Amino acid sequence: MPRAKSNGIELEYDTFGSPGDPALLLVMGLGAQMTLWRPEFCSALADRGFFVVRYDNRDAGLSSGLDEHPVPDIGSVLSGDPSGVPYLLADMADDAAGLLDALDIPAAHVVGASMGGMIAQQLVIDHPGRVLSLCSIMSTTGDRSVGRASAEAIAAMPGSNGVPLTREAVIDEAVRRAAVIGSPGYPPAPQELRERVAAAHDRAYRPEGYVRQYAAILASPDRTPGLRSVAVPTVVVHGEQDPLIDHSGGRATAAAVPGSELLLIPGMGHDLPEQVWPAVVDAIARNAARVA
Repeated sequence: MPRAKSNGIELEYDTFGSPGDPALLLVMGLGAQMTLWRPEFCSALADRGFFVVRYDNRDAGLSSGLDEHPVPDIGSVLSGDPSGVPYLLADMADDAAGLLDALDIPAAHVVGASMGGMIAQQLVIDHPGRVLSLCSIMSTTGDRSVGRASAEAIAAMPGSNGVPLTREAVIDEAVRRAAVIGSPGYPPAPQELRERVAAAHDRAYRPEGYVRQYAAILASPDRTPGLRSVAVPTVVVHGEQDPLIDHSGGRATAAAVPGSELLLIPGMGHDLPEQVWPAVVDAIARNAARVA
């Protein structure tokens, strides 16, 4: 896969569809690699007339890491001391803008999931001319009173010390986590899930990068005031059974962006199961068609 220089780092990316079609940038979530945007989903978007670009965020997958920085103390960040946090979501939004520059794309439709939704929101706030339309999936505004995780979901998440686990332990942990935060209406086949997790681990495993990204989320400010100025067509997609980012986060996002649409999907948790792809692809395409 190709790499592009962006904002002082290098980002791994790939594309689907024709470069002559309108660009659509996919931004993935916390600790996740671009491969979580599965090729069949990307191809479904390309079939709707988009030039789809997916990429690894900094500190994830095969993009540049900031390993020269120590693992942030999450307890200190939660206590209000962000001094050990090496970057914020705004820096990750600048990465996305830099990738568009590197690919000679003046503006794109932008779709982000979970932390990727936060980055997409920050991108349209900080670089409004680069975003044609916005789709924020299973994300939130940064207002700590909304989008809160359940105790079970918090307990299921990876540790925040950055200490690596064995390959088998990583796979087992991810399977257990999927049972907690995944879509209760669309549970994955266990063996297929293990195979996908194993492939992701073998491509890249970066527990320290996960902690730095988590710290960036915690240290970044509430985006609600900025979202009120967003003027591009926006759709917010959220699972009704999301225990990691409660759907109040999606509702708050939709309430903050003028003229936005909200799609709540029954049976969907904090993942993007294949069964909901048609509804999500339709929502993205319908929202993009609202561009004047």
